[in-house]
Amino acid sequence: MVRLAFWKMHGLGNDYVVIDNRDRRVEERSLGDLARVLCKRRFSVGADGVLLLYESSVADVKMRIFNSDGTEAEMCGNGIRCLAKYCYENSVIEKEEMTVETLAGVKNLHLTVMNGKVRSVRVDMGRPIFERESIPMLGEGVCIDEELDVDGETYKVTCLSVGNPHCVVFVEDTESFPVRTVGPRIERHKLFPNRVNVEFVEVLSRDYLKVRVWERGVGETLACGTGACAAVAAGVVLGMVDRKCTVHLLGGDLQFEYGETMLMTGPAEKAYEGFIDLEYT
Repeated sequence: MVRLAFWKMHGLGNDYVVIDNRDRRVEERSLGDLARVLCKRRFSVGADGVLLLYESSVADVKMRIFNSDGTEAEMCGNGIRCLAKYCYENSVIEKEEMTVETLAGVKNLHLTVMNGKVRSVRVDMGRPIFERESIPMLGEGVCIDEELDVDGETYKVTCLSVGNPHCVVFVEDTESFPVRTVGPRIERHKLFPNRVNVEFVEVLSRDYLKVRVWERGVGETLACGTGACAAVAAGVVLGMVDRKCTVHLLGGDLQFEYGETMLMTGPAEKAYEGFIDLEYT
């Protein structure tokens, strides 16, 4: 039996179980199963995913993300802010500028700290990529404001990667839109070989977007950092939103500045900490 310490954390309600696995006590073969067990609400800790901390040869630390269904994700905007807070407040990294290795590359972060506690984190999310091959999405060129047939219904979509795949749909009213019906259908559409995250976006003004997100491997979540990035990038390329704006998600607001790269600023919170006993067979 292995006893692991963890922090339960969230970024705008997008919640995670954070585990320091630098000693690799959690075996590689067990990572997907661990996420499925720990994320099961009412029967375990309950979360949208599990974040694991590792040593890195190219950055200060390395982050791995496993969704609640056990699949590994390339990047998580809310999760990386939580990991940064965890590292700083546990003295893993004792500086307010840090780098984190992810499957989507190395990300640069700036922490705002007050009285020894991380209040917010700014993440350089890099440059959004619109080429289908890099998303990945079947076909050639880009998919910007194109029609997508979803079980006989047609939606205008803009698809891109911000380290992980996204499909953005602009709608009149996010509150009434059937996110939980349309979201899973687009997630598993045949055009996306690795499935896709789906954003449903309502433009309230040129500097304010309202977004609901259907996350690949999770379902609808209260917030998604990469999803909010994708919404801003799609809005800019379509001429619908300014490069400096706020995105309102079900769990709260994120701030964006889109220049050469996409800068995202938002909070990270610790809910509680505890221990979990793992049994290997």
